[in-house]
Amino acid sequence: MAAEGEYESILCMKPDVNVYRIPPRASNRAYRAADWKLDTPDWTGRMRVTAKGQVAYVKLEDKVSGELFAQAPLREYPGVALETVSDSSRYFVLRIEDDNGRSAFIGVGFGDRGDAFDFNVALQDHFKWVKQDTEFSKSAQLGDSGPKLDLGFKEGQTITLNIGQGKKRDKPRPQGAGGFGLLPPPPGGKIAPPPSSGSSNHNIETDCLLELDSSNSNTVVQSNASSDLWGDFSAPASSVPQQSQPQNSGNWIQF
Repeated sequence: MAAEGEYESILCMKPDVNVYRIPPRASNRAYRAADWKLDTPDWTGRMRVTAKGQVAYVKLEDKVSGELFAQAPLREYPGVALETVSDSSRYFVLRIEDDNGRSAFIGVGFGDRGDAFDFNVALQDHFKWVKQDTEFSKSAQLGDSGPKLDLGFKEGQTITLNIGQGKKRDKPRPQGAGGFGLLPPPPGGKIAPPPSSGSSNHNIETDCLLELDSSNSNTVVQSNASSDLWGDFSAPASSVPQQSQPQNSGNWIQF
């Protein structure tokens, strides 16, 4: 039963529906609409499908006055209270109940196939919501009974946040085959090949000779300018007596 205080919502309403008296079921086989007197319905009116809580109600009412003819409470679908027939999608078997608890099975049919489809979908959507609501209630009860995770700070517990003080990591330099770091070449430049050992020695000798020549030239100029003070040292090289070279050169090693 629906709890008191819950509001009643309308799920579906169809203005034209037929009601038939059906023979009792002789076996466990499904109902067939062909066994009914489809040309002469026993009652004609409108159908209003409502929901109050988790229970759906199929109400058969008079078209003009709205007086209730019969109603069937549905607590599940498909189920015993509402069954489909095996030979048509427009007819159903409905179990109606009165206030005294007495029940009976009647046949219900729609003239339009679309009305039967809307009736079927409205009940499916309602009981789909009922199933979800039941599962949510069960999960909520299990969550309340289970241990709760305490994420609060304990007494005296603090937390430190370092914002914007992260250390910058140096990018590793590329290493050569020997494991020593090499500087990258300048952009757009070319690296000259290293000079050979022979050319380096030749350059060193040339630089030394140039320095000696420049120093000799300076010495000559200065000696000429100060010939009065250093006359003894300004004599030309031709006036200096040349020493005779030894005749016997066999004792010297020739380089």
